[in-house]
Amino acid sequence: MALGALKAILRLRLQDGRLARALYEAVKPDNELLPEGLEVRGSVKGSLVGFEVSCSKGLGSLWATLDDLLACLQTAEKALRALGAG
Repeated sequence: MALGALKAILRLRLQDGRLARALYEAVKPDNELLPEGLEVRGSVKGSLVGFEVSCSKGLGSLWATLDDLLACLQTAEKALRALGAG
């Protein structure tokens, strides 16, 4: 995490570990190549998916990153449920 960066933690408890892992894997590629000053780390523990977002580009960038992450998670969850995976 960069010095002076803003930080947010997002935790989602899902119905089961399989869905948690699938959601994490669905959004993972979006969080690997990020602009300088932005870092997203994720983890899965059982049915809990967690993300830690660190941003030194200001509150607006942090907010936009969280909004994008939540939108991607929601889309992935809908797709998984439509496929009967959730």
